Amino acid sequence: MQIIVVDALIVERGGRRVLDNLSLTVKAGEIYALLGGNGAGKSTTLSALLGFLKPVSGSLSVAGVDPASNAEAARHKIAYLPENVALYEHLTARENVEYFLALAGEAHGPEEIEAAFDAAGLQAEARDRPLGGYSKGMRQKVAIALAVVRQVPVLLLDEPTSGLDPRATADFNALIGALKERGTAILMVTHDLLGAADCADRIGFLDNGRIVEEVACDQGYDVMALHRRYGEAVAA
Repeated sequence: MQIIVVDALIVERGGRRVLDNLSLTVKAGEIYALLGGNGAGKSTTLSALLGFLKPVSGSLSVAGVDPASNAEAARHKIAYLPENVALYEHLTARENVEYFLALAGEAHGPEEIEAAFDAAGLQAEARDRPLGGYSKGMRQKVAIALAVVRQVPVLLLDEPTSGLDPRATADFNALIGALKERGTAILMVTHDLLGAADCADRIGFLDNGRIVEEVACDQGYDVMALHRRYGEAVAA
């Protein structure tokens, strides 16, 4: 079942066409990695799915909701993890999750929140500490816990492994793998080809606002060949 659908999408910013007939789909229980260099249109794609940018033409859908016409309803279907996780440093992990759940108008009991922290791998002793002393990897675990407890059908990731050490990256890939098994449709935008090959079911290469190539893991990833082609696309 296709959860994210983008069809012939054209988006302009400042009079410049940033997305140029972009088309892609992400199914339930699938991880799709969208790779591209700076200015390729990665962040614009996420902004359109979140309803922050209106398309000039084309269509997009998030779990059956059009974010261009009903952004609030679409965002209720989405958990979004930006490159720099926006959480409140003076609040504890538990307080952050409770606060954002309240903002979303969702009621979840303490047992559900604890189970979400367990699933995200956040140590029990860290859950009642302010986030000011957290590493980036720990902050991501809090954000993933929020996605777990909300049980939304879509997870959007913006450069999720940027700044993480290899152990934290492996932990993160395991976390999103668990969400995939729950049936979450996951779209990650990144410039990290090796990281994408480690976890993605499909990889789409974005250049000048459109997909120029797409490969699937069931075909097997020839990472060196992809690296050469991707490097040429970014340099062009």
